[in-house]
Amino acid sequence: MKKTLKDWIIATRPWSFPASTMPSLVAVSYVFYVNKIAPMDVNWWFGVLAFFGAAMFQAAGNLISDFYDFKFGVDRKESYGSSRMLVDDVFKPKTILYFGWILLATGTVLGLILAFNSSYNLFWIGGVGVLCTIFYYKLKYVALGDLTIMVVYGFLIALGTYLVMTNTLEWRILLVASSLGFLIVNILHANNLRDIRDDGKANVKTQAMILGVKNSILQYILLGVGAYLVIILAVVLKILNPVSLIVLLSFPILMKNIKEIRTSEIDKPEKIKDMDGKSAQLVMIFSLLLTISNFIAGFIV
Repeated sequence: MKKTLKDWIIATRPWSFPASTMPSLVAVSYVFYVNKIAPMDVNWWFGVLAFFGAAMFQAAGNLISDFYDFKFGVDRKESYGSSRMLVDDVFKPKTILYFGWILLATGTVLGLILAFNSSYNLFWIGGVGVLCTIFYYKLKYVALGDLTIMVVYGFLIALGTYLVMTNTLEWRILLVASSLGFLIVNILHANNLRDIRDDGKANVKTQAMILGVKNSILQYILLGVGAYLVIILAVVLKILNPVSLIVLLSFPILMKNIKEIRTSEIDKPEKIKDMDGKSAQLVMIFSLLLTISNFIAGFIV
C-alpha cells in the first residue's frame, strides 16, 4: 500500500503540536517583552529554530510512543488515541519506530548546533528532553507521564528557547511557562482518564488510574483553573504586564471542557473521546493570547 505525504504527517499527530510549540512561542514573545525593559543581544533566528525543534522532538516522541503502545497492546482497534496508523495497518510498526528515531536524530543535531552557538546549559536541557522522548512510554506506564510532561513541556522548552535567544537562564520564564504546563498536562490527563478501562486491560498504570474518575476530574479542574491563577500571580509580581490578563478571554473554553469531562465514566470512554483534542485547542488559544499580550506589552513599555 503506497503511503501519501498526508499519511506520514498524520502519523506524527500534528494536532498535538500546540503542546510543544506554544511554550516556545510564548518564550519568544516574553523575550520581546523583557528586551524592551532591559535591552540585550537577542538572536531571533535561534528562537525560530527552537520552535521547530520543539515540534520535531514531540513528533519523534509521538511516533516512538505509538510504536510501544501498539507493541504492548495499549493501542488496539477498539481503543481511542494515537494516530491509528498502526492499529489500522497503514504503516508497519518498525516503519513508525524508524521514522521516530530519524526525527529524534534530526532534532538532536539541531539542538547541538544551537548549544554550540549559544550556551552549554542547553546540553543538560536538551539531554533531559532526549531521554524523556525516548523513555516517555515507560514513564507513562508507571504513572509518571503527567510529571514528565510538566517538566519538559511546562518548563524546559520555554527555558531552552529563552536561553538560545539570549544566552541567559531566565528563571522567571518558568513561572510564566508553568501556566501552559498545567494546561498541557491536562491534554494527557484527559486522554488517560478516557482510557482508564483500556489501559487497565493492557496492564499499564497511569495517574488517572491511580486517582480514579472523581479525583482525576478534580485534578483536571485544579490544573485548568491553576493556569489562570498563575498568570494573575505573574502580573501581581510584575513578571508579566497587566495586559496579559487577556488570557481570561479563554476561560469560558475551560469551563466548557470541565462541564464535558465531568460526564466521564470508565465504561463509556466515548463521552470524552475528543477531550484531549479540545484541551489542546485551549492550550493554543490561551498561548496565542499570552503571546499577543507580551508583544503588545513590549510596545507599550
